Amino acid sequence: MSTDDIIYDVIVVGAGIEGSSTAYQLAKRGQSTLLLEQFPLPHSRGSSHGQSRITRRAYPQAIYSAMMKDSFEGWKILQEESGEKIYNYCGTLYISPPSFLAPIETGLKVNKAPYRSLTLSELKSEFPAFTLPDDYAGIYDYQGGILYADKSLKAYQDQFKKYGGTLRDGERVDDVIPGDIVTLTTTTGNKYRGRNVVLALGPFTNNLLAKTGLQLPLKVQRVMVLYWREKVSGMHSSDKFPCFLDPAGSQGIRVYSTPSDEYQGLVKVCLSLGPVVDPYIREGVDISWVRERMMKYVTNRLPWLHPVPAIEEACIRTNSPDGHLFLDRHPKYENIVIAAGFSGHGFKLAPVVGKILSDLVQGKTPSFDMNYFKISRFDNGVVTNKSKL
Repeated sequence: MSTDDIIYDVIVVGAGIEGSSTAYQLAKRGQSTLLLEQFPLPHSRGSSHGQSRITRRAYPQAIYSAMMKDSFEGWKILQEESGEKIYNYCGTLYISPPSFLAPIETGLKVNKAPYRSLTLSELKSEFPAFTLPDDYAGIYDYQGGILYADKSLKAYQDQFKKYGGTLRDGERVDDVIPGDIVTLTTTTGNKYRGRNVVLALGPFTNNLLAKTGLQLPLKVQRVMVLYWREKVSGMHSSDKFPCFLDPAGSQGIRVYSTPSDEYQGLVKVCLSLGPVVDPYIREGVDISWVRERMMKYVTNRLPWLHPVPAIEEACIRTNSPDGHLFLDRHPKYENIVIAAGFSGHGFKLAPVVGKILSDLVQGKTPSFDMNYFKISRFDNGVVTNKSKL
């Protein structure tokens, strides 16, 4: 039987964390599901590779704090099903001037999430690894911590296959032919047909959306992932030092960190910003300014780390203009669902994103306010070929 003789209930394009979570949910719900990935797995060309990500309930927007309640439940279920340890609840600490912390505290209160406010003197006493400005305070999120990214991604893919899903990697989708049955053609010459399609392509979203006459206002950045060596062994281990976020940390650009956990004696401290790149051509850009900015930050704020990075890795993030996700149906084709623009904070949301996208595919109403995530919230720069719509 050739590939185009099969009609799947759903084809998910993109086997990053969002696509893999969605495919898992659909297969678990009894949908015949094909998951397609353009690169051979595992790979580091998208946004879901690497050893760790921060997780937290603390968000400036209450909706994300609410979504994370469901997401934590999803991570727990995945861990139980897979038998793989995929998170470490070492806590997440927000540090900044109180004006940054006010909406975060509101969101935690509204959603009844456990947290604690800390004064500057309490921060200095409990976390001596920091040197902080006089106007800083903190919020400690007890449910925050580390997600083990590579393990989480593989667990979703393995469980997807156990539920009967089909995963094909090394096949890039080159064309989308909409209709009651959507036809996808790939670089291998295969054709796949599905009653519904989910496009979860990360930085490559607009490359394929162009085939449907649609472009989203997305900006792809190459972000440096930097690891810094401890001066005192064990001072920043996850049983003593939490994940942290400093939204005002470097000229108003958020700094984030995980403790010494994945590489012994090394702490991940990064700037959530980088040069804009083509997702297929991301090497060769100037990233020296990121390194220099972070060296100053580590020198000033984390004096117990050596101020020169010991390891430099790279990741790609795809930003929407307002930092909110796109989780929506195609404006013309109801059976094409789009997930994009995760803006550096989508990994932790993957379990709930998978549920939302599965609900959209199945014609159900998600349990969250989807106005935050609609394509139509931007009036300009979205549709590139109105004749096709």
